[in-house]
Amino acid sequence: MTFIPQAIRNAFLGLVRPVVQALIRARVHPNTITTVGCLVVLGSAWAFASGRIQLGGALLLLSGVFDILDGQVAREGKLASEFGAFYDSLLDRVGESALFAGIAIYFVRGGVPPALVPLAVGVCLAALSTSLMVSYARARAEGLGIDCRVGIAQRLERFLVLGAPALLIGPGREGRILFWIVVVLALATAVTVVQRIHHVYRATRRPREATAVRRDTLPGRTPAAQQAKGR
Repeated sequence: MTFIPQAIRNAFLGLVRPVVQALIRARVHPNTITTVGCLVVLGSAWAFASGRIQLGGALLLLSGVFDILDGQVAREGKLASEFGAFYDSLLDRVGESALFAGIAIYFVRGGVPPALVPLAVGVCLAALSTSLMVSYARARAEGLGIDCRVGIAQRLERFLVLGAPALLIGPGREGRILFWIVVVLALATAVTVVQRIHHVYRATRRPREATAVRRDTLPGRTPAAQQAKGR
């Protein structure tokens, strides 16, 4: 279950397909798209920190388009690579860290009433921490050979929930709308962490025959080496 139905996702992928094909023909590498997308998120973080909330929302939504394009170009252009996956995941974390830091700076600099500042900053830290845990849960599960793209607040949903209201409404009176958006994000991502834990638990409880192939050693590693690395 996600905030964005699969039908809407598929429709959007159809809309951006001509752009994907154009990028492939132009030989634009997916890592380049990933880098530009990260720079756009950093721009969004700067906009939030400086109080330009609607600009921050617009840039955040734009970064989501780049986030989709790099994966589509990699797959359809047969340019997917292990380094590309690592690079994309790393820059995603850089962008999210900067984003919530920017929102926290906005709150500290008078975006919310003084009495609300400690709670607002704490909520930003909670939203960031749970976002990182969502990503780590997927990465660790996939390291065990378990697909873990589940949860109500995956990266695209998180950016949409934050970016759309910020663009259309702004921070609200005394920053309260933005504050409550971050609260919702923190709660939704916490729920997603629990959903992924439950998903992996169920996957690892299946009969051993069903998961034997998934739990093979990584290329170039002996079973003992892989076991040691997983500790």
